[in-house]
Amino acid sequence: MSKSCYPDFVSGRGAPANATPTRFNLKSREADGDWLDEREVLDGAIAPIRTHVTTERPKTILARNTSPDIPFDKSVNPYRGCEHGCIYCYARPTHAFHDLSPGLDFESRLFAKPDAARLLRAEIARKGHVPTPIAFGTNTDAYQPIERDWRIMRQCIKVLAEANHPMTITTKSDRVLRDLDLLAPMAEKGLVAVAISVTMLDPTLHRILEPRAPHPRKRLAALKGLADAGIAAHVNVAPVIPAINDGEIEAILEQAALMGAKTATWIPLRLPHEVAPLFQDWLQVHFPERAGKVMSIVRSIREGRDNDPNFFQRMRGSGPWADLIRTRFKIAARKLGLNQTKIQLRSDLFVPPRSDGQLALF
Repeated sequence: MSKSCYPDFVSGRGAPANATPTRFNLKSREADGDWLDEREVLDGAIAPIRTHVTTERPKTILARNTSPDIPFDKSVNPYRGCEHGCIYCYARPTHAFHDLSPGLDFESRLFAKPDAARLLRAEIARKGHVPTPIAFGTNTDAYQPIERDWRIMRQCIKVLAEANHPMTITTKSDRVLRDLDLLAPMAEKGLVAVAISVTMLDPTLHRILEPRAPHPRKRLAALKGLADAGIAAHVNVAPVIPAINDGEIEAILEQAALMGAKTATWIPLRLPHEVAPLFQDWLQVHFPERAGKVMSIVRSIREGRDNDPNFFQRMRGSGPWADLIRTRFKIAARKLGLNQTKIQLRSDLFVPPRSDGQLALF
């Protein structure tokens, strides 16, 4: 199938379309072929989509989690949406809550929360706050390109560093190295761990699967920079997409181990809500000859469905294909000396901050 079947496809972006979400009874819009022909003649090719950032002023910043298969109970997302444009991103459906498309809107119409650090300080200062690790990078990458100018993530780290509060970071960006001056002292106290997601090493696949995320070489370099600074560096091979990037598992783990990673995990492809049709459209644009094979294997590890939302199963998959990937991963990790120790963060050093920015003595 050619790209002409997807009139909204924009080079340099991840999603091949920008369909209106229908889960909340919004009326869908279908492009008319004759009109599209006229538009191309009169106006020329589709113009590049510019990133637009809207300021958001939430009342709280800590998101609470009670899912039994996720190893954290609190998280912070300084942004909504993500400019990296990874087609498989399980967070894409959250844009539907704003009546925006999980497609191109998710990666081009972003929201920034400039009050995040102030809100974070107030919330961890509350009486009864339990200082379990706060996770960053759970629903958006806190180090996506707009962090260069907004610097919201850095402000949040400062708050947690001052209070000796434990935190974890998951990112695809080497921009995390910018904050080594804050993270390294936290690591000396056992307060921080950073996971770098490395999905593939193939640069051609990277350009179409994660079009605005840093190159895999930069992410591996980030692992080394973190490890050299004494920060617990973890590699996350996620998602593993059958017949697309699963052949690179061993090579990714080998390179990550060479860079100093000590632990590693993997997660099979997840396709919740609107992500499933977006991903299938992406397959038809870039891999039409194997689209059927990919989805057949995906469904085989998801109980015959595009997505399995059940706790524990969603992070592991089931069936022969999932078992095979799991076995390969374990063998490779064992050979490379990965996962021999477990990352443990301290919470006993926490000193509640005061609302005026000072630390309380008692």
